[in-house]
Amino acid sequence: MRILLAGLAALSVVAAPVNSTVDGVWRTDGYRQLIEVAGGKLTTYDVTEDSCLPGSVTGTGDGTTFAANEGLVATVDRRAGKLSFDGDLGVRFLHRLPALPAQCRARPSSDALSTFDIFWHTLAENYPFFAAKGVDWPAEGRAARQQVAAHPDRLYNVLCGLISPLHDAHVGLFTPDRRCTSLRPGTPDPATTIPRTVAVADANLDAPVRHWAGGGYADLPGGIGYLRIESFQGYTGTFAGDRAALGNALDEIFTTARISALHGLILDLRVNGGGADPLGLQVAARLTNAPHFAYAKRARNDPRDPARFTTPQPFFVRPAAGPRYPGPVAVLIGDLDASAGETFVQALLNRRPRPVLIGQPTQGVYSDTMERTLPRPGWRLAVPNEEYLDPQGRTYDGTGIGPDVPAPVFAPADLAAGRDPVLATARRLLG
Repeated sequence: MRILLAGLAALSVVAAPVNSTVDGVWRTDGYRQLIEVAGGKLTTYDVTEDSCLPGSVTGTGDGTTFAANEGLVATVDRRAGKLSFDGDLGVRFLHRLPALPAQCRARPSSDALSTFDIFWHTLAENYPFFAAKGVDWPAEGRAARQQVAAHPDRLYNVLCGLISPLHDAHVGLFTPDRRCTSLRPGTPDPATTIPRTVAVADANLDAPVRHWAGGGYADLPGGIGYLRIESFQGYTGTFAGDRAALGNALDEIFTTARISALHGLILDLRVNGGGADPLGLQVAARLTNAPHFAYAKRARNDPRDPARFTTPQPFFVRPAAGPRYPGPVAVLIGDLDASAGETFVQALLNRRPRPVLIGQPTQGVYSDTMERTLPRPGWRLAVPNEEYLDPQGRTYDGTGIGPDVPAPVFAPADLAAGRDPVLATARRLLG
């Protein structure tokens, strides 16, 4: 395997004077990315110790704020040396470079071995969890590269074979006609399971459900509220639109009259596939009268040492300005609760009173995913590079957050019979 240790510093650059504007080239601390700002346009480049390719994020704007693809807004703060996206939490610290490395302007080869090397390096230099997964990435890479050299037509299958043992839903290979991901063993197929699970949950509520873009709400007998959140994205076409739509839904749900009548609230996150972490904090802000620690976030920032990270950035749940419900909460969790659905659960763990978690462990994927463009047309790689830490510095990646009260989540026999024992347990505990 070709493993170059020269690093980004050895890439040749075209000399250019350093200026005092946002325009120029910036290197992020962590995230293995370069940011070029010129003429009101923001362009990203994804780097490894072996390559520099145009990135998937671009934007146009006024020189400081840029409307980026995927409905996000990027902001570059030159004085503070920071880059932020409105749909993400935290900032990425920037270091100015004299110019864009010349290699970033070159057209990369799309042959099988070049594509393999960029795939391998991208994971090797960013993924923090090889040791926890018990995967010897260099050894696996050497064997896999030999396979690609001998059979370049099998490139996709070889790369997918490297992903599978990670059992990480946030690692994925995507081509125009195929996709390769690897959920935790035993996870049911979301596409076939979720529609049936939602129907069974609704049928067991004994109350009308008011549906909204991200889920549904019902007032159950006995002064218990039921709020299901199925995602933290996709309500509109932009993050700003999603935030407004969620806020409107929460205003309708958390009224002063309803809160005064509630004796307990069930939060159903069992089919929450994730989205934007700030939306999870937006909901958590309606569930407390006192600020509390949510989690701290850090990113791997050394391509050769998976144990080195950026300085953790802490995040807190702060009470919303409008009506809030601070009473008892039961949270329904399971292995289809993933990503931002899990960081939302983590953000509730330090709430007082602490919610009771019912069901099975969450999926165990917390980090935002970086999308990397591979040399082959239409080939993309998703890779996580962050950790979300609890107050003790622990991450729940891999294991997920476990329940306080274990109960089977949508077992096939329960689905067939239309039963929902997790919901029944929550109602009993709050009743």
